[in-house]
Amino acid sequence: MAEAALATRPGAARATAPLLKVEGLEAWYGESHVLHGMSFDVRQGEVITLLGRNGAGKTTTMKSIIGIMGKRTGSIVFDGTETIKMPSRLIAKLGVAFVPEERGIFSSLSVIENLMLPPQIKPGGLSLDQIYDLFPNLKERSGSQGTKLSGGEQQMLSIARILRTGAKFLLLDEPTEGLAPVIIQQIGATIQRLKNDGFTIILVEQNFRFAQTVADRHYVVEQGRIIDMIPNEEMDASVDKLHRYLGV
Repeated sequence: MAEAALATRPGAARATAPLLKVEGLEAWYGESHVLHGMSFDVRQGEVITLLGRNGAGKTTTMKSIIGIMGKRTGSIVFDGTETIKMPSRLIAKLGVAFVPEERGIFSSLSVIENLMLPPQIKPGGLSLDQIYDLFPNLKERSGSQGTKLSGGEQQMLSIARILRTGAKFLLLDEPTEGLAPVIIQQIGATIQRLKNDGFTIILVEQNFRFAQTVADRHYVVEQGRIIDMIPNEEMDASVDKLHRYLGV
């Protein structure tokens, strides 16, 4: 009886609802139709990956979630709010942040200036001390120009910069691309630590072996739609299938 009463209480359904729910998402670059009914969900505190070949629609999905695609239709509900028609600045204020593959480090600014550039959009952002604890390299290089950092340090800076803002839902596009194995390991440890601290993360990856070390679930994207979902505990048993999907 008590359980039935809880289930019908206002807000009970929302408490168990996904933090992000994408349904029937379509998106275009000009006249080019890229997403064809993307549908998936992400629960609070999860790390999920979007796996797929180049051009499958993974980055476009992230840009659609953050609201920087020119044309998109369907439904994107974040924390109970429909965002499909919202501008990106308002989506960011909900606590969503995007780290693009190209990193976007300002060459004329120092590391500390790059770190302090984005405005805080919600309470609870990491302090500089917390960021330096997470990324000791950035403290050592705080006075250096952003683009004089190594590729791995630039990736750390691009992630660190959004952690100040108070965003708790992170969209990370190919964070390990082109990095040395030791730096990839550091990025993986950072993602795991953020997860432990309550962040929710969507990760675009082509390296499914790396994805396996950090994620709870894996969505396979092909031709602008989800074609499979693989729980992390089933990854080892799904290697042959993943090789077919990813062409590796």
